Amino acid sequence: MHELGVTRNIVAIVTEHAGEKLVKRVSLDIGKLSAIMPEAIRFCFDVCCKNTPLEKATLEINEIPGLGRCDACGEEIELLQLFGLCPCGSRKITCIAGEELKIKEMEVY
Repeated sequence: MHELGVTRNIVAIVTEHAGEKLVKRVSLDIGKLSAIMPEAIRFCFDVCCKNTPLEKATLEINEIPGLGRCDACGEEIELLQLFGLCPCGSRKITCIAGEELKIKEMEVY
């Protein structure tokens, strides 16, 4: 489960930026095409936050849908996987959303 390592990194980054302050809330953007399972991140978050400034923090996860742009006609289409077929028939699709994993914001007190 690589989500444990990812969650440890998230906690480390937030802890570094929080400094001496306690963290109340962390908000993440996780793309549906990122191969990161939000529920696994939720589970790991509680474990990884023990004895850190994030121990009582809540976690918000915003799932970003997959979106691609056809290289042939420019049409934007929903992607359920990293490849797709445009209504114009082209398979040359560039993924423009859905692969992200980012810490969107954090609230400290």
